[in-house]
Amino acid sequence: MKNYYEFKPINVGRWLIWSLFALLLALVPLVFTSSLSITILSQMGIAIIACLSYNMLLGQGGMLSFGHAVYTGLGSYLAIHALNSISDGSLPMPVSAVPLVGGLAGMGFALLFGYVTTRKSGTTFAMITLGMGELVFAMSLMIPEFFGGEGGVSGNRVTGKSFMGITYGPPIQVYYLIAVYTFLAVAAMFAFTRTPLGRMLNAVRDNPERVEFVGYNTQRIRFTAFVIAGFFAGISGGLAALNFEIVTAEVVGAGRSGAYLLFTFLGGATFFFGPIIGAVLMVLAFVLFSEFTKAWLLYLGLIFLFMVMYAPGGVASLIMMNLRVAVFGYLRKLWVSYLALALTALVVLLGAAAMIEMIYHLQLNAGLGSELRFLGGTLDSKSLDSWFGAAFVMLTGLGLFEVCRRQFAREWSQIQENIEKEIKRREAL
Repeated sequence: MKNYYEFKPINVGRWLIWSLFALLLALVPLVFTSSLSITILSQMGIAIIACLSYNMLLGQGGMLSFGHAVYTGLGSYLAIHALNSISDGSLPMPVSAVPLVGGLAGMGFALLFGYVTTRKSGTTFAMITLGMGELVFAMSLMIPEFFGGEGGVSGNRVTGKSFMGITYGPPIQVYYLIAVYTFLAVAAMFAFTRTPLGRMLNAVRDNPERVEFVGYNTQRIRFTAFVIAGFFAGISGGLAALNFEIVTAEVVGAGRSGAYLLFTFLGGATFFFGPIIGAVLMVLAFVLFSEFTKAWLLYLGLIFLFMVMYAPGGVASLIMMNLRVAVFGYLRKLWVSYLALALTALVVLLGAAAMIEMIYHLQLNAGLGSELRFLGGTLDSKSLDSWFGAAFVMLTGLGLFEVCRRQFAREWSQIQENIEKEIKRREAL
Protein backbone atom coordinates (compact mmCIF):
# COMPACT_ATOMS: atom_id res chain seq x y z
CA MET A 1 0.00 0.00 0.00
CA LYS A 2 2.85 2.37 0.79
CA ASN A 3 4.10 2.31 -2.80
CA TYR A 4 0.76 3.52 -4.11
CA TYR A 5 0.38 6.54 -1.86
CA GLU A 6 3.93 7.74 -1.32
CA PHE A 7 6.60 9.18 -3.57
CA LYS A 8 9.64 11.19 -2.66
CA PRO A 9 9.80 13.83 -1.36
CA ILE A 10 6.04 14.02 -0.55
CA ASN A 11 3.99 11.40 1.28
CA VAL A 12 0.61 11.97 -0.38
CA GLY A 13 -1.33 9.70 1.97
CA ARG A 14 -0.02 11.43 5.09
CA TRP A 15 -0.73 14.90 3.72
CA LEU A 16 -4.26 13.77 2.83
CA ILE A 17 -4.93 12.39 6.32
CA TRP A 18 -3.66 15.49 8.09
CA SER A 19 -5.61 17.76 5.75
CA LEU A 20 -8.79 15.82 6.45
CA PHE A 21 -8.08 16.00 10.19
CA ALA A 22 -7.70 19.80 10.01
CA LEU A 23 -10.83 20.07 7.86
CA LEU A 24 -12.78 17.95 10.34
CA LEU A 25 -11.73 20.16 13.26
CA ALA A 26 -12.75 23.26 11.32
CA LEU A 27 -16.10 22.08 9.98
CA VAL A 28 -17.55 19.85 12.71
CA PRO A 29 -18.97 22.78 14.78
CA LEU A 30 -20.80 23.94 11.65
CA VAL A 31 -22.65 20.62 11.59
CA PHE A 32 -23.23 20.25 15.35
CA THR A 33 -24.24 23.78 16.25
CA SER A 34 -25.97 23.44 19.65
CA SER A 35 -24.32 24.67 22.83
CA LEU A 36 -24.10 21.12 24.18
CA SER A 37 -22.39 19.96 20.98
CA ILE A 38 -19.80 22.76 21.13
CA THR A 39 -19.10 21.92 24.77
CA ILE A 40 -18.66 18.23 23.97
CA LEU A 41 -16.41 18.98 20.99
CA SER A 42 -14.23 21.27 23.13
CA GLN A 43 -13.85 18.58 25.76
CA MET A 44 -12.97 16.04 23.08
CA GLY A 45 -10.12 18.23 21.88
CA ILE A 46 -8.79 18.58 25.42
CA ALA A 47 -9.11 14.84 26.06
CA ILE A 48 -7.34 13.96 22.79
CA ILE A 49 -4.23 15.85 23.86
CA ALA A 50 -4.34 14.33 27.36
CA CYS A 51 -4.77 10.74 26.15
CA LEU A 52 -2.10 11.07 23.47
CA SER A 53 0.34 12.48 26.02
CA TYR A 54 -0.45 9.56 28.32
CA ASN A 55 0.06 7.12 25.47
CA MET A 56 3.54 8.53 25.01
CA LEU A 57 4.26 6.82 28.31
CA LEU A 58 2.08 3.71 28.10
CA GLY A 59 1.93 2.77 24.43
CA GLN A 60 5.27 4.07 23.21
CA GLY A 61 7.39 3.70 26.33
CA GLY A 62 5.71 0.84 28.18
CA MET A 63 5.44 3.01 31.32
CA LEU A 64 2.21 2.28 33.19
CA SER A 65 1.46 5.50 35.08
CA PHE A 66 -1.29 5.88 37.67
CA GLY A 67 -0.66 9.59 38.19
CA HIS A 68 -0.84 11.31 34.83
CA ALA A 69 -3.57 13.64 36.08
CA VAL A 70 -0.90 15.32 38.23
CA TYR A 71 0.51 17.02 35.14
CA THR A 72 -2.78 17.90 33.46
CA GLY A 73 -4.13 19.09 36.82
CA LEU A 74 -1.15 21.16 37.91
CA GLY A 75 -1.05 22.62 34.41
CA SER A 76 -4.68 23.66 34.93
CA TYR A 77 -3.89 25.30 38.26
CA LEU A 78 -0.95 27.31 36.91
CA ALA A 79 -3.01 28.28 33.85
CA ILE A 80 -5.96 29.53 35.92
CA HIS A 81 -3.59 31.56 38.12
CA ALA A 82 -2.01 33.00 34.97
CA LEU A 83 -5.47 33.89 33.69
CA ASN A 84 -6.25 35.71 36.94
CA SER A 85 -2.94 37.54 36.69
CA ILE A 86 -3.87 38.66 33.19
CA SER A 87 -7.21 39.87 34.53
CA ASP A 88 -5.64 42.04 37.24
CA GLY A 89 -3.03 43.39 34.83
CA SER A 90 0.06 41.88 36.46
CA LEU A 91 0.83 39.51 33.58
CA PRO A 92 1.03 41.11 30.10
CA MET A 93 0.23 38.20 27.80
CA PRO A 94 -2.69 37.20 25.55
CA VAL A 95 -5.33 34.79 26.80
CA SER A 96 -4.61 32.51 23.85
CA ALA A 97 -1.14 31.83 25.31
CA VAL A 98 -2.47 30.61 28.68
CA PRO A 99 -2.38 26.92 27.62
CA LEU A 100 1.36 27.30 27.05
CA VAL A 101 1.68 28.31 30.70
CA GLY A 102 -0.04 25.05 31.57
CA GLY A 103 2.35 23.21 29.25
CA LEU A 104 5.42 24.74 30.87
CA ALA A 105 3.98 23.96 34.31
CA GLY A 106 3.38 20.34 33.31
CA MET A 107 6.92 20.12 31.97
CA GLY A 108 8.36 21.67 35.13
CA PHE A 109 6.59 19.26 37.46
CA ALA A 110 7.48 16.36 35.15
CA LEU A 111 11.13 17.39 35.48
CA LEU A 112 10.77 17.39 39.25
CA PHE A 113 8.74 14.21 39.74
CA GLY A 114 10.05 12.35 36.71
CA TYR A 115 13.60 12.40 38.02
CA VAL A 116 12.37 10.18 40.85
CA THR A 117 9.74 8.06 39.09
CA THR A 118 11.73 7.15 35.96
CA ARG A 119 14.65 5.76 37.94
CA LYS A 120 12.57 2.59 38.15
CA SER A 121 10.47 0.77 35.57
CA GLY A 122 7.66 -1.74 35.44
CA THR A 123 5.52 -2.26 38.54
CA THR A 124 7.79 -0.13 40.71
CA PHE A 125 7.35 2.83 38.36
CA ALA A 126 3.56 2.37 38.44
CA MET A 127 3.48 2.33 42.24
CA ILE A 128 5.68 5.43 42.51
CA THR A 129 3.43 7.35 40.13
CA LEU A 130 0.41 6.27 42.18
CA GLY A 131 2.10 7.57 45.33
CA MET A 132 2.98 10.85 43.62
CA GLY A 133 -0.60 11.27 42.50
CA GLU A 134 -1.99 10.69 45.98
CA LEU A 135 0.59 13.07 47.44
CA VAL A 136 -0.38 15.88 45.08
CA PHE A 137 -4.09 15.25 45.67
CA ALA A 138 -3.57 15.45 49.43
CA MET A 139 -1.60 18.68 49.02
CA SER A 140 -4.43 20.17 46.96
CA LEU A 141 -6.64 20.03 50.07
CA MET A 142 -3.88 21.08 52.48
CA ILE A 143 -2.74 24.26 50.68
CA PRO A 144 -5.89 26.29 49.96
CA GLU A 145 -3.83 29.43 49.23
CA PHE A 146 -2.77 27.91 45.90
CA PHE A 147 -5.32 25.17 45.22
CA GLY A 148 -8.37 27.03 46.49
CA GLY A 149 -9.53 24.29 48.86
CA GLU A 150 -12.68 22.36 48.04
CA GLY A 151 -14.13 25.24 46.05
CA GLY A 152 -11.13 25.39 43.72
CA VAL A 153 -9.86 28.42 41.81
CA SER A 154 -12.06 30.24 39.31
CA GLY A 155 -11.21 32.78 36.64
CA ASN A 156 -12.64 34.79 33.75
CA ARG A 157 -11.34 34.18 30.24
CA VAL A 158 -13.07 37.30 28.88
CA THR A 159 -10.33 39.72 29.86
CA GLY A 160 -7.85 42.04 28.23
CA LYS A 161 -8.21 43.63 24.82
CA SER A 162 -10.02 41.70 22.12
CA PHE A 163 -8.11 40.76 18.97
CA MET A 164 -10.12 40.95 15.74
CA GLY A 165 -13.31 40.65 17.79
CA ILE A 166 -12.10 37.50 19.58
CA THR A 167 -12.94 37.76 23.28
CA TYR A 168 -13.30 34.03 24.08
CA GLY A 169 -16.70 34.78 25.53
CA PRO A 170 -18.69 32.68 23.03
CA PRO A 171 -17.98 28.93 23.39
CA ILE A 172 -17.38 28.63 19.63
CA GLN A 173 -14.34 30.90 19.92
CA VAL A 174 -12.95 28.75 22.72
CA TYR A 175 -13.57 25.66 20.61
CA TYR A 176 -11.52 26.98 17.71
CA LEU A 177 -8.68 27.88 20.06
CA ILE A 178 -8.81 24.33 21.41
CA ALA A 179 -8.95 22.98 17.85
CA VAL A 180 -5.79 24.85 16.87
CA TYR A 181 -3.92 23.60 19.93
CA THR A 182 -5.27 20.09 19.34
CA PHE A 183 -4.05 19.98 15.75
CA LEU A 184 -0.61 21.35 16.60
CA ALA A 185 -0.20 19.08 19.63
CA VAL A 186 -1.33 15.95 17.77
CA ALA A 187 1.02 16.77 14.87
CA ALA A 188 3.92 17.38 17.27
CA MET A 189 3.32 14.12 19.14
CA PHE A 190 3.10 12.21 15.87
CA ALA A 191 6.36 13.80 14.75
CA PHE A 192 7.92 12.68 18.03
CA THR A 193 7.16 9.05 17.17
CA ARG A 194 9.28 9.46 14.01
CA THR A 195 12.32 10.91 15.78
CA PRO A 196 15.32 8.84 16.90
CA LEU A 197 14.25 9.49 20.51
CA GLY A 198 10.80 8.13 19.75
CA ARG A 199 12.26 5.02 18.15
CA MET A 200 14.61 4.47 21.09
CA LEU A 201 11.66 4.86 23.45
CA ASN A 202 9.97 1.98 21.60
CA ALA A 203 13.17 -0.02 21.94
CA VAL A 204 13.27 0.66 25.70
CA ARG A 205 9.71 -0.60 25.90
CA ASP A 206 10.46 -3.80 23.98
CA ASN A 207 13.97 -4.72 25.14
CA PRO A 208 15.67 -2.39 27.65
CA GLU A 209 18.61 -4.77 28.17
CA ARG A 210 19.56 -4.63 24.49
CA VAL A 211 19.26 -0.83 24.50
CA GLU A 212 21.70 -0.62 27.39
CA PHE A 213 23.99 -3.10 25.64
CA VAL A 214 24.34 -0.81 22.61
CA GLY A 215 25.25 2.12 24.86
CA TYR A 216 22.05 4.05 25.58
CA ASN A 217 20.89 5.16 29.03
CA THR A 218 17.36 3.77 29.37
CA GLN A 219 16.57 5.92 32.41
CA ARG A 220 17.49 9.07 30.50
CA ILE A 221 15.31 8.07 27.57
CA ARG A 222 12.34 7.38 29.86
CA PHE A 223 12.94 10.64 31.71
CA THR A 224 13.08 12.71 28.51
CA ALA A 225 9.86 11.14 27.21
CA PHE A 226 8.25 11.69 30.61
CA VAL A 227 9.06 15.41 30.49
CA ILE A 228 7.74 15.78 26.93
CA ALA A 229 4.54 13.96 27.89
CA GLY A 230 4.22 16.29 30.89
CA PHE A 231 4.41 19.31 28.57
CA PHE A 232 1.53 18.15 26.38
CA ALA A 233 -0.46 17.05 29.43
CA GLY A 234 -0.03 20.57 30.81
CA ILE A 235 -1.31 22.07 27.57
CA SER A 236 -4.40 19.90 27.90
CA GLY A 237 -4.85 21.15 31.46
CA GLY A 238 -4.41 24.77 30.40
CA LEU A 239 -7.08 24.40 27.73
CA ALA A 240 -9.40 22.83 30.31
CA ALA A 241 -8.85 25.81 32.62
CA LEU A 242 -9.87 28.19 29.83
CA ASN A 243 -12.84 26.08 28.82
CA PHE A 244 -14.36 25.62 32.29
CA GLU A 245 -12.97 28.75 33.98
CA ILE A 246 -12.62 26.79 37.23
CA VAL A 247 -10.12 24.25 38.53
CA THR A 248 -10.86 22.00 41.52
CA ALA A 249 -8.94 19.26 43.32
CA GLU A 250 -10.68 16.64 41.20
CA VAL A 251 -8.35 17.40 38.27
CA VAL A 252 -5.35 15.88 40.12
CA GLY A 253 -7.29 12.95 41.62
CA ALA A 254 -6.80 9.26 41.01
CA GLY A 255 -10.14 9.05 39.21
CA ARG A 256 -8.91 11.34 36.44
CA SER A 257 -5.66 9.38 36.08
CA GLY A 258 -7.64 6.14 35.94
CA ALA A 259 -9.86 7.58 33.20
CA TYR A 260 -6.81 8.40 31.06
CA LEU A 261 -5.51 4.86 31.53
CA LEU A 262 -8.84 3.14 30.89
CA PHE A 263 -9.82 5.04 27.76
CA THR A 264 -6.34 5.07 26.27
CA PHE A 265 -6.41 1.29 26.59
CA LEU A 266 -9.94 1.04 25.18
CA GLY A 267 -8.99 3.17 22.20
CA GLY A 268 -5.85 1.18 21.53
CA ALA A 269 -2.49 2.03 23.08
CA THR A 270 -0.50 0.23 20.38
CA PHE A 271 -1.65 2.59 17.60
CA PHE A 272 -1.15 6.34 17.42
CA PHE A 273 -4.79 7.06 16.59
CA GLY A 274 -6.07 4.70 19.32
CA PRO A 275 -5.97 7.29 22.14
CA ILE A 276 -7.89 9.70 19.90
CA ILE A 277 -10.71 7.16 19.71
CA GLY A 278 -10.41 6.60 23.45
CA ALA A 279 -10.63 10.33 24.16
CA VAL A 280 -13.83 10.63 22.12
CA LEU A 281 -15.31 7.66 23.99
CA MET A 282 -14.26 9.16 27.33
CA VAL A 283 -16.11 12.41 26.73
CA LEU A 284 -19.20 10.62 25.43
CA ALA A 285 -19.19 8.36 28.50
CA PHE A 286 -18.74 11.15 31.05
CA VAL A 287 -21.00 13.74 29.43
CA LEU A 288 -23.74 11.74 27.69
CA PHE A 289 -23.81 8.13 28.89
CA SER A 290 -23.74 9.17 32.55
CA GLU A 291 -27.02 11.04 32.01
CA PHE A 292 -28.91 7.92 30.92
CA THR A 293 -28.21 5.63 33.86
CA LYS A 294 -26.73 5.69 37.34
CA ALA A 295 -25.06 2.36 36.61
CA TRP A 296 -22.87 3.78 33.83
CA LEU A 297 -19.65 3.06 35.71
CA LEU A 298 -20.65 -0.60 36.00
CA TYR A 299 -21.31 -0.78 32.27
CA LEU A 300 -17.98 0.90 31.64
CA GLY A 301 -16.20 -1.61 33.85
CA LEU A 302 -17.83 -4.51 32.03
CA ILE A 303 -16.83 -3.07 28.66
CA PHE A 304 -13.25 -2.72 29.89
CA LEU A 305 -13.31 -6.31 31.17
CA PHE A 306 -14.50 -7.75 27.85
CA MET A 307 -12.05 -5.63 25.87
CA VAL A 308 -9.17 -6.94 27.98
CA MET A 309 -10.36 -10.51 27.44
CA TYR A 310 -11.25 -10.45 23.75
CA ALA A 311 -9.65 -7.34 22.18
CA PRO A 312 -6.58 -6.32 24.20
CA GLY A 313 -5.42 -4.11 21.34
CA GLY A 314 -8.43 -1.83 21.79
CA VAL A 315 -10.81 -0.42 19.20
CA ALA A 316 -7.91 0.62 16.97
CA SER A 317 -6.69 -2.97 16.67
CA LEU A 318 -10.17 -4.10 15.59
CA ILE A 319 -10.21 -1.40 12.92
CA MET A 320 -6.75 -2.33 11.64
CA MET A 321 -7.50 -6.06 11.53
CA ASN A 322 -10.64 -5.47 9.51
CA LEU A 323 -8.83 -2.96 7.30
CA ARG A 324 -6.33 -5.71 6.45
CA VAL A 325 -9.19 -8.04 5.58
CA ALA A 326 -10.81 -5.32 3.46
CA VAL A 327 -7.58 -4.66 1.53
CA PHE A 328 -7.53 -8.29 0.43
CA GLY A 329 -11.22 -8.19 -0.52
CA TYR A 330 -12.63 -10.55 2.12
CA LEU A 331 -14.60 -8.11 4.29
CA ARG A 332 -17.82 -8.56 2.31
CA LYS A 333 -17.82 -12.24 3.28
CA LEU A 334 -18.06 -11.32 6.96
CA TRP A 335 -20.92 -8.83 7.01
CA VAL A 336 -23.56 -11.48 7.75
CA SER A 337 -21.51 -12.79 10.68
CA TYR A 338 -20.93 -9.28 11.97
CA LEU A 339 -24.65 -8.53 11.78
CA ALA A 340 -25.49 -11.75 13.63
CA LEU A 341 -22.89 -11.01 16.33
CA ALA A 342 -24.20 -7.47 16.76
CA LEU A 343 -27.84 -8.53 17.05
CA THR A 344 -27.18 -11.36 19.51
CA ALA A 345 -24.87 -9.14 21.56
CA LEU A 346 -27.63 -6.55 21.68
CA VAL A 347 -30.04 -9.19 23.02
CA VAL A 348 -27.53 -10.12 25.76
CA LEU A 349 -27.05 -6.44 26.60
CA LEU A 350 -30.80 -5.83 26.88
CA GLY A 351 -31.30 -8.71 29.29
CA ALA A 352 -28.25 -7.86 31.40
CA ALA A 353 -29.09 -4.13 31.44
CA ALA A 354 -32.63 -4.84 32.63
CA MET A 355 -31.29 -6.85 35.58
CA ILE A 356 -28.67 -4.19 36.40
CA GLU A 357 -31.23 -1.39 36.31
CA MET A 358 -33.58 -3.31 38.61
CA ILE A 359 -30.74 -3.92 41.09
CA TYR A 360 -29.81 -0.24 41.10
CA HIS A 361 -33.46 0.72 41.48
CA LEU A 362 -33.83 -1.50 44.55
CA GLN A 363 -30.65 -0.07 46.07
CA LEU A 364 -31.04 3.63 45.27
CA ASN A 365 -34.68 4.36 44.43
CA ALA A 366 -36.68 1.90 46.53
CA GLY A 367 -38.66 4.78 48.05
CA LEU A 368 -40.08 5.66 44.62
CA GLY A 369 -41.86 2.32 44.30
CA SER A 370 -40.94 -0.96 42.68
CA GLU A 371 -41.61 0.03 39.06
CA LEU A 372 -39.11 1.70 36.76
CA ARG A 373 -39.01 2.77 33.13
CA PHE A 374 -36.59 0.89 30.87
CA LEU A 375 -36.28 1.60 27.12
CA GLY A 376 -39.88 2.71 26.82
CA GLY A 377 -41.26 -0.19 28.88
CA THR A 378 -41.98 -0.80 32.55
CA LEU A 379 -40.15 -3.22 34.81
CA ASP A 380 -41.20 -4.26 38.31
CA SER A 381 -38.08 -4.77 40.41
CA LYS A 382 -40.05 -6.81 42.95
CA SER A 383 -41.82 -9.03 40.43
CA LEU A 384 -40.50 -12.49 39.66
CA ASP A 385 -41.81 -12.17 36.10
CA SER A 386 -39.53 -9.19 35.35
CA TRP A 387 -36.49 -10.96 36.76
CA PHE A 388 -37.28 -14.19 34.94
CA GLY A 389 -37.91 -12.37 31.66
CA ALA A 390 -34.65 -10.42 31.88
CA ALA A 391 -32.67 -13.56 32.74
CA PHE A 392 -34.33 -15.51 29.92
CA VAL A 393 -33.50 -12.81 27.37
CA MET A 394 -29.89 -12.61 28.54
CA LEU A 395 -29.31 -16.39 28.56
CA THR A 396 -31.01 -16.86 25.18
CA GLY A 397 -28.85 -14.11 23.74
CA LEU A 398 -25.73 -15.70 25.22
CA GLY A 399 -26.54 -19.04 23.59
CA LEU A 400 -27.20 -17.47 20.21
CA PHE A 401 -24.11 -15.28 20.51
CA GLU A 402 -21.90 -18.30 21.20
CA VAL A 403 -23.24 -20.08 18.12
CA CYS A 404 -22.58 -17.00 15.97
CA ARG A 405 -19.15 -16.49 17.54
CA ARG A 406 -18.02 -20.02 16.67
CA GLN A 407 -19.20 -19.62 13.09
CA PHE A 408 -17.41 -16.28 12.85
CA ALA A 409 -14.22 -17.80 14.31
CA ARG A 410 -14.20 -20.47 11.59
CA GLU A 411 -14.76 -17.91 8.84
CA TRP A 412 -12.12 -15.57 10.28
CA SER A 413 -9.55 -18.36 10.52
CA GLN A 414 -10.15 -19.41 6.92
CA ILE A 415 -9.84 -15.82 5.70
CA GLN A 416 -6.56 -15.32 7.56
CA GLU A 417 -5.17 -18.48 5.96
CA ASN A 418 -6.18 -17.21 2.53
CA ILE A 419 -4.54 -13.85 3.22
CA GLU A 420 -1.28 -15.50 4.28
CA LYS A 421 -1.29 -17.61 1.12
CA GLU A 422 -1.89 -14.50 -0.98
CA ILE A 423 0.96 -12.66 0.72
CA LYS A 424 3.35 -15.54 0.06
CA ARG A 425 2.19 -15.70 -3.57
CA ARG A 426 2.89 -12.01 -4.06
CA GLU A 427 6.29 -12.30 -2.40
CA ALA A 428 7.16 -15.18 -4.72
CA LEU A 429 6.41 -12.96 -7.72
